Amino acid sequence: MIFLEQKIIEYNQISFIEKDPISIPHRFDIKQDIEIAGFFSAHFSWGNRTTIIKKSLELMQLMDDAPFDFIQNHQTLDLKRFEHFKHRTFQFDDLCYFIHFLKFHYSKYHSLEQAYGGNQVMTMKERLIYFHHYFFSLEHLARTRKHISTPAKNAACKRQNMFLRWMVRNDKTGVDFGIWNQIKMSDLHLPLDVHVANVSYRLGILNDKKSSWTNTEKVTQFFQEIAPDDPAKFDFALFSLGVEEGIR
Repeated sequence: MIFLEQKIIEYNQISFIEKDPISIPHRFDIKQDIEIAGFFSAHFSWGNRTTIIKKSLELMQLMDDAPFDFIQNHQTLDLKRFEHFKHRTFQFDDLCYFIHFLKFHYSKYHSLEQAYGGNQVMTMKERLIYFHHYFFSLEHLARTRKHISTPAKNAACKRQNMFLRWMVRNDKTGVDFGIWNQIKMSDLHLPLDVHVANVSYRLGILNDKKSSWTNTEKVTQFFQEIAPDDPAKFDFALFSLGVEEGIR
């Protein structure tokens, strides 16, 4: 584990931000701007990181680089500017629903943290299932449901867990934001993508490379025993070993 701890120190640095989707919320100072920019860039995070950052920047610019103000104050006609926006399978109708939900939520709450159960005593699995039900509690198209995963279907929930890591972790290095305080760092789960799964398999933590909630919990429980207060920090080591150092 000393090797992985060294990799955390190596990659959990300000220099990590520029080439990662977390760079998008780092462009903002207002809490709600950070939440909204982070929510979109995290949920755009599949595929090439350069493309993810490019499309996330494009969306922020379409929101006049003031996402919270746009979410709160836009009118229906303002949505026309997004008609040609697309990222992979995420299309105009999906974006409109995301915006609709965020406007609905922020009309009731100060922070997006409440959408994940806030200060209720819940496991991470319960929080993500709670969020999924709440997010789709408004009228929506069936196609949009594929963009928010849920452990109820044994999905790994990589993008959700990554977003939560960004918002909750607070280790003073300046990469993650640590602007939420009702969800404990100790409850965070590692974002299990293909890179993390491959490295975990190579290290003998997983018995297979499947992206599933079962494997998300298995990897997280392994690191909870090593670092019970901050298991998600190992995401820096596993992800970077896969992406930056090419371990398959």
